[in-house]
Amino acid sequence: MVFLGIVLAAAAVAVGVGIVTENSSSASLSIFGHHVPGVHTGAQVFIVGGIVSAFVVVGLAVSLLSLLRSMRVRRELHDLRDEREESMSALVTKNQQLERELARTRSGAGSASAAGQVPVTAQQGRVTEPASQFFDQSV
Repeated sequence: MVFLGIVLAAAAVAVGVGIVTENSSSASLSIFGHHVPGVHTGAQVFIVGGIVSAFVVVGLAVSLLSLLRSMRVRRELHDLRDEREESMSALVTKNQQLERELARTRSGAGSASAAGQVPVTAQQGRVTEPASQFFDQSV
């Protein structure tokens, strides 16, 4: 899109330069050696100049908008990459922490039980009720 806008603006500037350099009188209009039909008065030449300048403005606006969009996309991509790097480093840190905890648990649990089970302390005086009546039924 940037290229299209630049090409459109350059073409409009070339046409404007051609109009200025080829015209010796204000009532006729010729571009690059060819007479433009239907343009015979100074007002019509002025209108054609306005149209050419409008194409220049449109071409530059298309280029600018396209450039701004590509900059925004590039910035968003950069932010996403930074966010990904931060989350990956947080995950690596959390993984290392969990590995250390697992190693500590394994070293402490090996002396507690030969089967590798961690002993559970029972709370006395507490009545446990099943979560559902279906757990009390025998099969």
